[in-house]
Amino acid sequence: MYNTALELLNKLNEYDFKAYIVGGFPRDLYINKLSTDVDICTNATPKEIKEIFKDSKINSEQYGSVSLIYNNIRFEITTFRKEKKYENNRYPVKIKYIDNLIDDLLRRDFTINTLCIDNNGEYIDLLNAKKDIYNKIIKCVGDANKKIKEDILRSLRAIRFATILDFKIDEKLKKAIKKNKNLLKKLSYYRKKEELEKIFSSPNCKYGLELIKELELENILNIKTDIVITTSSLGMWAQLDVLDIYPFTKNEKETINNIKLALKEKDLNNNVLYKYGLYVCTLVGEIKNIDRVEIVKKYNNLPIYSIKDIDIKADQICEILNKEKGHFIREIYKDLENKILSNKLKNNYNAIKNYLEHQI
Repeated sequence: MYNTALELLNKLNEYDFKAYIVGGFPRDLYINKLSTDVDICTNATPKEIKEIFKDSKINSEQYGSVSLIYNNIRFEITTFRKEKKYENNRYPVKIKYIDNLIDDLLRRDFTINTLCIDNNGEYIDLLNAKKDIYNKIIKCVGDANKKIKEDILRSLRAIRFATILDFKIDEKLKKAIKKNKNLLKKLSYYRKKEELEKIFSSPNCKYGLELIKELELENILNIKTDIVITTSSLGMWAQLDVLDIYPFTKNEKETINNIKLALKEKDLNNNVLYKYGLYVCTLVGEIKNIDRVEIVKKYNNLPIYSIKDIDIKADQICEILNKEKGHFIREIYKDLENKILSNKLKNNYNAIKNYLEHQI
């Protein structure tokens, strides 16, 4: 990916355009951290990029953004620009294409994201990004209060970067986040969830939750931070009453609801393990501080995992009871399911046949 990105820079240079890798990739490369997204900035306009790379797609000429698949790798290319006016504390509505790198970097959010790499693989550091990366601190480019008011999403991005990178947040930036916290009410819950998901999924999640609490964002985000950290973010969402607030997929909602229901059970017995499955129950175990090994062992020793595992067929039940097939079959399977899971009945044909014969 890196070599392909350098090749792309050289291609733009061949047409007398300036071009650099910018943002998260240079930052992560500098601290030997794996990164998968490569953003490129250039003084070429979207139309000029399109002329060079015929297959590129102009995402937004308004924002100078182009997508390009180059050597089977997707790149985002943005034109150097100044952002003159923001709308709803989120989106720039007036931009101006420019020709120099420094002014483009000055519009960005945090200094750690202003490190660049040129076509020779050399770092370009115009705003002391290396110093702040070395000192492990998140600082705004320019006035923190102005930056946060321009785009309130930066509040959550600051917490996310601090969490994932294990960096501190600059005191001026903390003050700006607190001062403008109510502006987060304007931010869509989709965007809030995106950032919280990354914080919840980080191995350093505890620190992220501490920052959310310190910066007084719990009520604004409709969450609480005194929750048990689980290996899946869904286990954490399940401890929050936000299903009707944040946008979840159908599968996410189903899993979260199942975790909530399983949490109400007294213990993780066979019936609970069978009903909700290993994934949900291990998350419940994490929340209730039940040993995972114990849960897995109990799950692996379940006598059945679905009704299909019960050792008798519907026509055999009808024969034993001397009845035609009907809705009663479902009730019988439910009864057999409960008896087998409760270890009151062995899951083999003869035992089940004997049990049914005594029910006649």
